Amino acid sequence: MVRAAVLPPSDFLQSLLETYAASERMNQLLLDRLDPRAWTAKPGGRSGRTIAAIFAHMYQARRKWLRLSAPHIQLPVALDRRRCTRHQVQAALSRSARDCMKMLKEALTPDGAVKYFHRDGWSSPWPAGAAMFAYMVMHDAHHRGQICMLARQLGFPIKSSHEVWMWEKLWKQCGFLGPR
Repeated sequence: MVRAAVLPPSDFLQSLLETYAASERMNQLLLDRLDPRAWTAKPGGRSGRTIAAIFAHMYQARRKWLRLSAPHIQLPVALDRRRCTRHQVQAALSRSARDCMKMLKEALTPDGAVKYFHRDGWSSPWPAGAAMFAYMVMHDAHHRGQICMLARQLGFPIKSSHEVWMWEKLWKQCGFLGPR
């Protein structure tokens, strides 16, 4: 039987925040590796989102979570999913990731200001905590998968997309030691 080390709460919180930062680094890697021609290439079908629109959606979801769950954190500016540039999205995702990490820290600290996670205005709020963290990371991961698949279908496969699985390297790129 393998036994996992039990981290003190402060180390566990730091590990979650570092993991969120590594997840954001994955978004930035995809943006860096994406062929510029894929950014607004039209997918097949009537209602398919462009890669630009998917990235903009990821950002807008973060804005919504911040607005509903942590209204004391100043909202970053909105993006127009039809007109945003790759550079604008890169900067916006980077800024919103810092804001979301602040929100997560407040949500995962017992006396933190964030008590509930509101995914949407129509859904029931969840107590702030591990499920909130998991939802936020999985939302980005889901859309990264869509982006990789769509880029390939459009004829612009993302070069070095395997780098998103090099977690130790991602942690170091974010200035962290890696998993504990």
